[in-house]
Amino acid sequence: MAARIAEAAANWLIPLLILAAIAGSIWRRVDIFDRFIEGAKEGFTLSIRLIPYLVAMLVAITLFQASGAMEILSRCLEPLLGGLEGAADLLPLAIMRPLSGSASLAIVSDILERRGADSLVGRIASTMMGSTETTFYILTVYFGAAGVYRGRHALVAGLLADLVGFAAAFFICRIVFG
Repeated sequence: MAARIAEAAANWLIPLLILAAIAGSIWRRVDIFDRFIEGAKEGFTLSIRLIPYLVAMLVAITLFQASGAMEILSRCLEPLLGGLEGAADLLPLAIMRPLSGSASLAIVSDILERRGADSLVGRIASTMMGSTETTFYILTVYFGAAGVYRGRHALVAGLLADLVGFAAAFFICRIVFG
């Protein structure tokens, strides 16, 4: 019974929120259409401002992958993680995840195909994807949108959070599923 109530609430939540916003706008005598057009203009202007940042980030990611730098970095870090099961599969994910969501998703898909979704490495990879973020993308988009040019501490904090997320995913999955 509770599941049915939750499902009904989930199905009606967004339409009710939209209706509440429209009713509130009518009650306050706000011209909804004009506000919508203003918001769309701002969104378009913002997207135009973000394009150079996104292009620069995509070029940097492509260069990082195409130059072989990811493979070199993986090989350099592998001896540090040598004894850990699945490190060779998970290291490219840990390197790519802060840079690109689509590239890291491709790495996880490859791991799941080769190792299986129920394997320990597959579970760790899936948990890593869910517990970390595309830090460089987030900083590029949000800082570019807000006009922030000094994000040094945010970058360090984001990468540190990613590192903690990777380590926690690895060790917690090993404890729970190991």
